[in-house]
Amino acid sequence: MSGSDSYIRKFFGYSSTGTFLVLIGLMLLFTFLSPELSFFSSENVTGLLALGSEFGIVALSVGVLMICGEFDLSVGSLLVFCMYVFIKMFEIGTNLVLTVLVVLGAGALVGLLNALITVKGQIPSFITTLGTMMLWRGVTLMLSLGFTRPFNPAVSPLLVGAFTGRIGGVVPVQVVWFAVFAVFLGMLLHLHKFGNWIYATGDNKEAARAMGINTDRVKTICFMMVGISCAFVAIMQTFRLESFCSTQGIGYELRTITASVVGGTSLRGGIGSMTGILLGAVITQIIENGLILIGAPAFGIDAFIGTLIVIFVLLDSLLERKRMSIR
Repeated sequence: MSGSDSYIRKFFGYSSTGTFLVLIGLMLLFTFLSPELSFFSSENVTGLLALGSEFGIVALSVGVLMICGEFDLSVGSLLVFCMYVFIKMFEIGTNLVLTVLVVLGAGALVGLLNALITVKGQIPSFITTLGTMMLWRGVTLMLSLGFTRPFNPAVSPLLVGAFTGRIGGVVPVQVVWFAVFAVFLGMLLHLHKFGNWIYATGDNKEAARAMGINTDRVKTICFMMVGISCAFVAIMQTFRLESFCSTQGIGYELRTITASVVGGTSLRGGIGSMTGILLGAVITQIIENGLILIGAPAFGIDAFIGTLIVIFVLLDSLLERKRMSIR
């Protein structure tokens, strides 16, 4: 096998073929079930690309964190908190470029806080981020009083267009950003030594430490990447919606985990691929979009996604037992 083939196999992983086939099957299913084949209508595809890319950016970083052996349930609350920081700075007249940088910094700091509580306090990340999920959502509601705040995109149309514009008047720019995040995180995960540290930390933290890997630092960086991606999407959504809304980000917590698990990421850490996470994010968004198109009730969507989580967790458990028996 040539060196280039090895790199390609590393980047795409070995478990992505089945996920890709599931994606194709779902697209065909919802195409024929949707009224007048509206799944592939230009309006639906454009909306799916924009919203799916925003969700996907967060899901990619959450997937990397899961490979590292940790969870982040605070992503939805962090997203809406960053939206509030952005709109508040806009209201007091702060330069928009500076506002973007501050919001990204705020996301990184919240990610750092999650990491410090987890690694220094030796608290499971599930508990840490469950607490910060309620903390940041509560702080945002308290500061905003639950009111919607408007944003005027005319202040900087160039910057707004760079985040939420259209390429050729058709393709949402969010797709490009999604691809940029996927390529960057994929290269970091599969082609850089830091990616090896992530896999080693997630697979066996004590063994990784014995090899000289600073596992606390690896986990901290992964938590901060999640925070930055949430802040980035918060800016995108503020521009796209032209407002702040305190209900944004609700449901992101479990949907991002679902996307990662559907894409072949192990809940125990140490296993997963960037292509798998990407396909899992797309599948999760297509399922939600397709169910809406065929007229499924809102609670039906949650029930279906919940069932999907259980099915893939069972599959993950079966595969893990199979791997252990082979060893």
